[in-house]
Amino acid sequence: MCMPMDRRVPLLLDRARYRRVASEAERRGVSVAEVIRQAIDAMPMDADRRRMSVDAILGSTPMEVPADPAELRRELDGERARRG
Repeated sequence: MCMPMDRRVPLLLDRARYRRVASEAERRGVSVAEVIRQAIDAMPMDADRRRMSVDAILGSTPMEVPADPAELRRELDGERARRG
């Protein structure tokens, strides 16, 4: 995908991060900037995140849910407290 570049983003990296990205750029035979652009392109879009969340919920094991909403609230609060 060839898109016109019309935004410049100043970016400061520490030595370790720069070495990592420069090494990856050399391995791929592309520029450091291209490695960074590809990393951005690999980030999930909001729709992708929602789809993954829905898939995880629909694929989860069914569980018993208390009929009383107050009991469900107590169970959820207790679980949150345990996870702290």
